[in-house]
Amino acid sequence: MKIGVIAESFRKPFPQAIKEARALGADGVQAYAGRAFPFDAGKSKLSEIKKITEGEGLCFSAICGDFGCAMYYERDRSMIDREKRILEMAKELGTDVVTTHIGVVPENKDCVQYESMYAVCKELADFAKSLGGHFAVETGPEKASVLKSFLDELGSDGVAVNLDPANLVMCAGDDPVQAVYTLRDYIVHTHAKDGIQIKKVDTRALYAPQYYGLTPCSWDAIREVPLGKGGVDWNKYLDALREIGYDGYLTIERECGDEPAKDIGDAVRFLDSFGVRK
Repeated sequence: MKIGVIAESFRKPFPQAIKEARALGADGVQAYAGRAFPFDAGKSKLSEIKKITEGEGLCFSAICGDFGCAMYYERDRSMIDREKRILEMAKELGTDVVTTHIGVVPENKDCVQYESMYAVCKELADFAKSLGGHFAVETGPEKASVLKSFLDELGSDGVAVNLDPANLVMCAGDDPVQAVYTLRDYIVHTHAKDGIQIKKVDTRALYAPQYYGLTPCSWDAIREVPLGKGGVDWNKYLDALREIGYDGYLTIERECGDEPAKDIGDAVRFLDSFGVRK
């Protein structure tokens, strides 16, 4: 496996973040469309971004095309077309993977929310497949078994999974080790993040309360923590990834904390202590 880092986790301009990622020993980076480069970036701008990254000996593990779940519940055509363009830009930057949150897949399939999410994800999955890429849904809002059932129904090689073990622990209250086996046929990218669930919540109230008629739930119900300090059993989790033959990126994501560079450096060393790059 390889170690990546989300460029925006450094909270610095993209060129500086890339230098720090290399200095800390990362193999690659993930970057947010709309932050590292504009949504309407042309070939010249993308070539510049790719040159900066490759100049530090890095490559893109994935691009994040995440700008809210409204497009999945409202079928917002402008947002769907923007996501398609991000899939194209990812290919130009040298990666096949675009990750995103899609909201919360309902367990009950007989509802307008499921119907809408299915229609949008099917279109994006088929478009990704036409490019030879992957539209990768991030885990956490629902249990892995529910997500797998949804992906199976889409029936497209263009849809995939970005497995975030912390989100499964913090939000869905699910076991990330078992999730590896459940979602094994779909995993193309992972986030290296840890966390704890402060109290059990209805994830619909976290991610998409307005679309389910719920009162919003405070994000204080979950807490991200440094790797090894939360509910992810890293020894078993990494063994599971090895067992299914996953050889992609463990991309470090640090969304809080006062010293992100220190936390990221600690995370690189933490992952290396398990021999993930051997």
